[in-house]
Amino acid sequence: MKRLVYLFVVTFSLTMIAEASAQQWSQWRGKDMNGVAAAGHDYPQELSEKTMHFKTPLPGIGSSTPIVRGDIFLTAGVKADGEKVGQDTVLCYSKEDGTEKWRVPLGEERGGKHPNGSGSCPSLCANDSHVFAYFKSGTLAALNQKDGEVAWKVNLQEKYGADSLWWDLGTSPVYANGKVIVAVMHEANSYLVAFNEGDGSEAWKVDRNYKCQKESAQSYTTPIVMGPEDNPTLVVWGADHLTAHSVADGSTLWECGGFNPNDKGLWRVIATPAITNGIACVPYGRAKHVAGVKIGGEGDVTKTNRLWEHSGFGSDVPVPVAYDGTFYLLGDKGDFRAINAESGEVLWKENLPRGRGKFYSSPVYVGKPELKESRMYLLRETGETYVAQANAEKFKLVHEGNLKERLAASPVLIDGVVLIRGAKHLYGFR
Repeated sequence: MKRLVYLFVVTFSLTMIAEASAQQWSQWRGKDMNGVAAAGHDYPQELSEKTMHFKTPLPGIGSSTPIVRGDIFLTAGVKADGEKVGQDTVLCYSKEDGTEKWRVPLGEERGGKHPNGSGSCPSLCANDSHVFAYFKSGTLAALNQKDGEVAWKVNLQEKYGADSLWWDLGTSPVYANGKVIVAVMHEANSYLVAFNEGDGSEAWKVDRNYKCQKESAQSYTTPIVMGPEDNPTLVVWGADHLTAHSVADGSTLWECGGFNPNDKGLWRVIATPAITNGIACVPYGRAKHVAGVKIGGEGDVTKTNRLWEHSGFGSDVPVPVAYDGTFYLLGDKGDFRAINAESGEVLWKENLPRGRGKFYSSPVYVGKPELKESRMYLLRETGETYVAQANAEKFKLVHEGNLKERLAASPVLIDGVVLIRGAKHLYGFR
């Protein structure tokens, strides 16, 4: 009897730990970097005054999507009274009511160029104790989650050279197997670099260079961490190539090309791929193309791993959602498609209501497969919000709202709350 009780307690404890882990949003695009929230909570069908739980003023400009690791963390350029230049700043807010808990400046910011850009575009990532922040200035820092104490700080541009991106740096750092990893892909020497989580020392640095026409080597995407925690793989998109690298030492495991067969210039990439069932959805060519690529292999897998492709539509900025063998691809002007991951078949196509603005935010999905029901949350740059029921078979818009402020960050779904970071406020809906 004691053994049965013991097994029950252990099983229950492990289940609770797994569920707690699933309810974190520790990096850009969520736990599995596919834009999918953990099931098990009810989320609001509308984003309105009726469902608004909190609305917190933000002290500075930024477009980084928040992360949640117990509390809410985001970045912004914060100016003190009378100052013309802001400071790269990490901010912590309570998940319960949106109140600010601490803020830590990390040095002078390098401001944004694009109306939806800023010096604080990258999202943070986190482990059990620290958050890791990266800024357009090149600053990368580790801060204690409880009080914001800075554990270490390094500036990549001072250490390795200035970036040559034409627009605002957007790639987010990722955390994997004790390392904080950043991809720097531009027209100078491109590289991947990993820092040890404890002291910020360099674990490894590897070049990632391909011959490209003007601007085509520039990438604003974020690496994808996949595979077992003790031996993860890094999937990287940029410079007309999808590549995989060992997290242990950065070495290249395989590479897939063929994304720019006519060697065109000005084909920089912004949207990060998304992966489901071992297949990546890769938008490219400034929203004119999208391809399905099988993940895995050795060496050059261009001829063997490209499963399908479409021309005439795609996504320039919004990242696809990848869920249960289906990709949900949002175009910048509001055209929305469901695509079968294996065959590439377009399962349905819908258009969101017309609006003045484009979609810079990426959609987020929460599925209820047992009910064949789900929710999709989408944000337009001009403040409009959309909630839809969507799955591989259908799409139905159920609510339209307007927050009346610029929206570039993506929504975050956690514990029944929808978090939205606007240009001026942090919102929580439940």
